[in-house]
Amino acid sequence: MWLADQAAGGGNIWMTLAPFILMFAIFYFLLIRPQQKKQKQRGSMLNALKKGDKVVTVGGMHGTIAEITDDTVVLKVNDVTKLTFDRSSINNVSAKSETPSLEKS
Repeated sequence: MWLADQAAGGGNIWMTLAPFILMFAIFYFLLIRPQQKKQKQRGSMLNALKKGDKVVTVGGMHGTIAEITDDTVVLKVNDVTKLTFDRSSINNVSAKSETPSLEKS
């Protein structure tokens, strides 16, 4: 009788853990994985920035990249005004520049 109770209890632990495993799988596919893909796309967009691209910052400032370094971007807002931003403050690229950028080695 005691052995029968132990055998039945062994299957019971899997029934207890199954909802938690299912919740983790749902969280992974609905929350974690899409966020990782979005973060990867943003990183590749920031790495692909080059002089002449028209961009929008997270604050809504529209401008054209005049200068770019590893961590800063200088945006030309109009003919006279140039503003310096962190590279990570670029939200999206509204238009790519037509001329290919010559990279320094």
